[in-house]
Amino acid sequence: MSKLSDRINNLAESQTLAMAKKSRELQAQGKDIISLSIGEPDFDTPQFIKDAAKRAIDNNVTRYTPVSGILELRKAVAQKFKRDNNLNYTPEQIIVSTGAKQSLANIILSLVNPGEEVIVPIPYWVSYIETIKLAEGITVTIPTSVESNFKISPEQLKKAITPKTKLIVFSTPCNPSGSVYSKSELKALADVIIKYPDLYIISDEIYEHINFAGGHESMAQFDFINDRVITVNGVSKGFAMTGWRIGFIGAPLWIAQACEKMQGQFTSGACSISQMAALEAVKADQSVTFGMRDSFKKRRDLSLALLKEIPGIKTTVPDGAFYIFPDISYYFGKSYNNYHIKNSSDLSLFLLEEGNTALVSGDAFGDDNCIRFSFAIAEEKLIEAIRRMKEALAKLR
Repeated sequence: MSKLSDRINNLAESQTLAMAKKSRELQAQGKDIISLSIGEPDFDTPQFIKDAAKRAIDNNVTRYTPVSGILELRKAVAQKFKRDNNLNYTPEQIIVSTGAKQSLANIILSLVNPGEEVIVPIPYWVSYIETIKLAEGITVTIPTSVESNFKISPEQLKKAITPKTKLIVFSTPCNPSGSVYSKSELKALADVIIKYPDLYIISDEIYEHINFAGGHESMAQFDFINDRVITVNGVSKGFAMTGWRIGFIGAPLWIAQACEKMQGQFTSGACSISQMAALEAVKADQSVTFGMRDSFKKRRDLSLALLKEIPGIKTTVPDGAFYIFPDISYYFGKSYNNYHIKNSSDLSLFLLEEGNTALVSGDAFGDDNCIRFSFAIAEEKLIEAIRRMKEALAKLR
């Protein structure tokens, strides 16, 4: 009999983190592994942000912070939402957390009762499903494909809604597909959701600044639906601040208050030094993120050009984030030596062991026909990684 709770025994390990861990273990054994598995910019945090953190330390900003976040930061986040996204939130509607992941957990645990349904489009970020499981909710997935650019239609959404539906969770730009919903596409989904007064929306917009489509659109911009939208964002991706662990939400006041209550029993306020660094990030003009965005776009285009040289791989052109989510089902049923490829996990393991390249299997994101790899890596390593993939895949017959 297990001494652990059913809760933890039923919880899956994050496969993105598991693959990163395995890559590090192989590297420690002396193997030359190129890891494309983790979602992290390879840039350094901008100097002006680091300087703000140093000032905070020198000024002894080192004590407990309010659970909801330092007021100055919450004011700046509210101003950022208005300036960049035309969203109207008061500082009381902003909750600062230790990353967007905690923000998402706060919301889901605050809203979802056991047995209530949460709609999640496929592909999805790995932690959505497990957090819903912790809340004892029921996940209802909506499939997509390369052909639909990994986006759901209003008709699919309407069919998925039942009397038990409480929430829909999605990301734009999307991790793992890189798909970006346009204003008209979001409006079409909002037109469906508004017909169901007990249905709420989590719009995960953490990749807002890594957008190649010409502009980010937020679900909460539509006045007729914004009282049912919770906007999740943060500084980790756009400002290369993953290790600082700062995310935030803008939400209807009653939901923000519930998230503050939840967070107060788990972590309390986020790190004071990180919050002062994040303050400088959210106050900054968006142009400070353009250099990283443009570098990622260049790497995206390079990756797509190289992938075209590999038989059987189907891809979309991701309009945001720093991932490609190719359909690799062409290789299912093929073999090499003791490797027999039946699914995306088999192929990921094959590429790791035979190609010394770490990716994440698509089943982690709900689509077993695909794999995810990050192009947030130096160009020379990207070129070498795809060369290794091409060479390894050519062995499968």
